[in-house]
Amino acid sequence: MKRSEINKVIKEFEARLAEFKFALPEFCSWTPEDWQTKGHEYDEIRDNMLGWDVTDFSEGNFDKKGLALITIRNGNTKDPKYTKTYAEKIMMSKEGQLSPLHFHWNKMEDIINRGGGDVIFRLYNATKGDEEPDRETDVLISKDGRNYTVKPGEEVAIKTGESLTLYPYCYHEFFVKDCTGPVLIGEVSMCNDDNTDNRFFEPLGRFPPIEEDEPAYRLLCNEYPAAK
Repeated sequence: MKRSEINKVIKEFEARLAEFKFALPEFCSWTPEDWQTKGHEYDEIRDNMLGWDVTDFSEGNFDKKGLALITIRNGNTKDPKYTKTYAEKIMMSKEGQLSPLHFHWNKMEDIINRGGGDVIFRLYNATKGDEEPDRETDVLISKDGRNYTVKPGEEVAIKTGESLTLYPYCYHEFFVKDCTGPVLIGEVSMCNDDNTDNRFFEPLGRFPPIEEDEPAYRLLCNEYPAAK
């Protein structure tokens, strides 16, 4: 992705959060210059990849396949000094944009429509052994206390205020329903590790390379300088 595109997405995301009065922690407003002054007291942010995350999954078309996220809090399954067992994110998805089919080996998560249009999910169980999407067996749905099953690939709509629980080994992809507008999407989950716990059906790059065509407006969660 071009840095200019990432900057534009972050500014649009900030405007959407302000519209819905969703406040962020202070570190989300720090500039690259601010980060140069931050010492080891902020290592939890660095080590657990809190902050901004914009991805086109290395396919070069963010408006068609992409997602903008902010990790607000997170633990760390690989470092025992971080004892949080949970994570929280806020995301922005736009009409015409797909978050591609994937599952998590370890993470259970609740996905919440925080405001805007309808979010449409397609779900599949992962087959044993080869971990392919199972296009035969029904999928268990847990939606705001209601438990039921749907056919594999059947569309499940999440309206404002509603949530969907996604279990490990449940393939999921989602997009915004046409003509309903962009959506803020919350995620409350077990500890999140985007480096090792994403199994995409089609091989994709979770963190895309960046073409530096202008200065960064905000650093992404995998770009922080080490404390001095």
